[in-house]
Amino acid sequence: MNTNLLTGLLFFFFSMFAMQHAYADDEPPFIGGNYWEVTGVKVADGAGLKYAKWLASELRENLEFSKSEGWIEDYYIISNVHPRSDEPDLYIVSVFKNMASVEEDEQRRKKYMAWAKKSMDKMQSESGDRAEYRTIMSTSLLQEMKFRQ
Repeated sequence: MNTNLLTGLLFFFFSMFAMQHAYADDEPPFIGGNYWEVTGVKVADGAGLKYAKWLASELRENLEFSKSEGWIEDYYIISNVHPRSDEPDLYIVSVFKNMASVEEDEQRRKKYMAWAKKSMDKMQSESGDRAEYRTIMSTSLLQEMKFRQ
């Protein structure tokens, strides 16, 4: 038998044995963890302080309300210290355990609207006003992958 063929067959056999041993309990190596919703924001030149004040006041109040209701676990504002021209300056991160059902999402919306004391039109208008000095570049939904013990 050709030496290369024999070596290949032995490698295949031992590789299969190693893979079966590693996953003998039929468990994948990861389990799903928290979800991270990450929004990338580009801030216009000269508007950093104005946007930072909005983040530190109104957005923070909104996120704290969501956290107090148990809708999110935590939140972060992360600065891209050396952004390239096509990258966000900031990332707004909300961390939560699981997705809300349609019914739960509707209940949350009603509760939030009562708390915020603003109409949808007012909130939409305010968001449009912020578009003068910031651009939402993207939003991603990521899930933390935890190593199985």
